Amino acid sequence: MDLFVFLAVLAAAAFHAGWNALLKLNLEPIVATSLVAAASGIVAVPFAIVVGPPSSAAWPYVLASVAIHIVYYLALAQAYRFGDLGQVYPIARGTAPLMTAVLATVWLGEGLGSYGWAGVIVLAAGILLLAFRGGRALERFDARSVGFALLTSLTITTYTLVDGVGARVSGSPLQYTVWLFVLSGAAMAIYGFARIGRRLVGDFAANWPLAIAGAALSTAAYGIAIWAMTVAPIALVAALRETSVLFAALLSTVLLREPVLPARFFAACLVLAGLVLVRLR
Repeated sequence: MDLFVFLAVLAAAAFHAGWNALLKLNLEPIVATSLVAAASGIVAVPFAIVVGPPSSAAWPYVLASVAIHIVYYLALAQAYRFGDLGQVYPIARGTAPLMTAVLATVWLGEGLGSYGWAGVIVLAAGILLLAFRGGRALERFDARSVGFALLTSLTITTYTLVDGVGARVSGSPLQYTVWLFVLSGAAMAIYGFARIGRRLVGDFAANWPLAIAGAALSTAAYGIAIWAMTVAPIALVAALRETSVLFAALLSTVLLREPVLPARFFAACLVLAGLVLVRLR
């Protein structure tokens, strides 16, 4: 993989972990996800006006992705409602690279090669290991949180493939990205208002710096990933994005005071080894 693309996706991973950490600060998850998604739409509107709409061929992918992203936001909010960042995030992100790699190979015919497959598998193993508490995997983990984390993973796999193909079809990753955020932000704002009512407006007024910061991180993270999927294999980009769990583990320890465990150090080493293999591909 080209070094510039490699480093860009790693930066996107850091941004992604940042906005997920914001979901655990001060606000209940469904409020936080609604605010961040709606604010992402607001952030994207000026860009949408400048770049114009995507091509007609891209619209089915944009609309399908919006629907999938709504399920993603709702599943993620429910997962964080019952579990902590340090465990929910690795489960949600760890199973997605393998599913994406398999489907991209079968559906799109993308060849990853031996180093690529080894990197994806090692990365996924390290990511999933980050969800373990010492030697007691998921012992204290709420079953509801596991279920919603796995549902989140399924939506990640689905929208990754849809957006990778859609961005390629559109011919302009930027147009595709900004309209995806405009429409998904509007949909989540409507859902949030229906679910929470006028309190959502008050929460936005009281927490708009947090919402805008999360929106900026979210938009930048996924915009970079969508661009990368037009110049590199979708499965490899998807796997690299999931290195965000390393940043999430750091944030969960420093900001959220979640426990530091020896197993997570070994997991981090696996993730780094996977990075090397993907880079060698």
